[in-house]
Amino acid sequence: MIKVYCYSKCSTCKKAVKWLDDNNFEHKVIDIKEDHPDEKTLRALYKKSGLPLKRFFNTSGQIYRELGLSKKLPEMSEDEMFELLASDGMLVKRPILITDDKVLTGFKEDEWKNALS
Repeated sequence: MIKVYCYSKCSTCKKAVKWLDDNNFEHKVIDIKEDHPDEKTLRALYKKSGLPLKRFFNTSGQIYRELGLSKKLPEMSEDEMFELLASDGMLVKRPILITDDKVLTGFKEDEWKNALS
């Protein structure tokens, strides 16, 4: 079963879920604000993704900007980054697509198509 962490007011998330529906992919949507991933889950997703940890941050989000994270992240340890990500779902890049063997952050139709074919 495909899982997708989304935020209901996010236009990119809506587009991603619509794409899954239109292409008949069975999926479960998890509200990233109400039920955000904990540190253990984030570590597992990060490991499975093969992506740099920075790709898990919602760099266009209000909290990211308010906390000045663009300047702070390079100085932070990996443990500090995971702790921060786990503290608030709005800091996490969305949507996050999770399959049995892949994790993708953000919605790029071609990437998702390749991951799910």
